[in-house]
Amino acid sequence: MPYVMNDGVRIHYHVEGNGPSVVLQAGFTLDMHAWYEWGYVDALQPDYQLILIDPRGHGRSDKPHDPTAYEMSLRAADVLAVLDDLGVEQAHYLGYSMGGRIGFDTAKLAPERLRSLMIGGSSPFAASGEANRTVTFKDGMAAFLERQPLPDHIKTPAFRAQMLANDPEALIASSIDRPGIEKILPTLLMPCLVYYGDADPGHVRAQEYVKQIPDAELVLLPGADHWAGIYRSDLALPHIRAFLSRVTQPPVPSV
Repeated sequence: MPYVMNDGVRIHYHVEGNGPSVVLQAGFTLDMHAWYEWGYVDALQPDYQLILIDPRGHGRSDKPHDPTAYEMSLRAADVLAVLDDLGVEQAHYLGYSMGGRIGFDTAKLAPERLRSLMIGGSSPFAASGEANRTVTFKDGMAAFLERQPLPDHIKTPAFRAQMLANDPEALIASSIDRPGIEKILPTLLMPCLVYYGDADPGHVRAQEYVKQIPDAELVLLPGADHWAGIYRSDLALPHIRAFLSRVTQPPVPSV
């Protein structure tokens, strides 16, 4: 599995499948294995080249304990460094939660590198770093995992191993204030899919911000809270596949 360096931080990525390139980046405390665990890789790799990235602070990427290493511009630059390493000029982007916010920041930094954006459970609005992250992780990752509103069948041995491999100090360091970048919304000219669980409170603001994106659609996943918005791939994948099918079709010649 290859690595690329960006600003002194080693970023781990992996490639599966062939076809149009799609970057996948998951949310806080998750690494690329989430996409395997919940069926996204199996569903998409027959038709697409999947570029799975471990965000800095997660998985096999470096895990700095310095909060300045987690500025959003650096996280976006990680995506570009991976694309450069692969020689991929443009890619579709699928990100959930933290991964979705990184998608917005990548679109701000280098919109010409993204053919489309798929943003799940995330927004471009400002968010304050959670001051209680130290308290959240003071009992370790096992206690954190047990507090998550996840059904037992999701807590498989593989999922538990991935969660327990997290570095709590890196997670705390990564919980910095994020500035709002909603001013970019009218400038996003690539096709965009935004999706949220309808039991995730964030969907309320999403219904407003998608109106500012020239070519965007919003999908609500029935009964899904924030966690279910990613692990319920049976709800999310039909919309992701339909969107990708639309945006990867060659243009119809004019007559």
